[in-house]
Amino acid sequence: MLPLETRNLARRLLVDEAAADKTSQSTESAVFRVYEKLHRSLCQLAGVAGFRSLASRALTLAKAEAPGLGAMQVNSDGFLHGTREFEPQIDKYHDEEAELILIAQLLGLLITFIGETLTLRLVQDTWPSAGLEDCRSGDRRKA
Repeated sequence: MLPLETRNLARRLLVDEAAADKTSQSTESAVFRVYEKLHRSLCQLAGVAGFRSLASRALTLAKAEAPGLGAMQVNSDGFLHGTREFEPQIDKYHDEEAELILIAQLLGLLITFIGETLTLRLVQDTWPSAGLEDCRSGDRRKA
């Protein structure tokens, strides 16, 4: 199970993207926008193959916690496919929880491989408005 801080970071990114959706009229879900932004940033850092490996592992770990992600796959370019994004939302809470788990797993692997400081810097650069100053696991105060 992922640390609470990692889940909270994933939640903040999803909330930030959901808020941006209200002003941008985007047709993609928040989870896809978060994933795509991480895809762009991490492909620059680790290349497509590196990102694909990381995303595939994150998805495998997430499926163990959220079986509703079962149809989802990471293609050879690292993009997500096989989602239920166009199906009616039967249980929105469980869909949102599964999305949170997927992003949290991806962030958790990033923290494991490149460290918390670099992960938070990458996330802060990608989401400057998300208010991530207090996300360090050892630092609970607002900067």
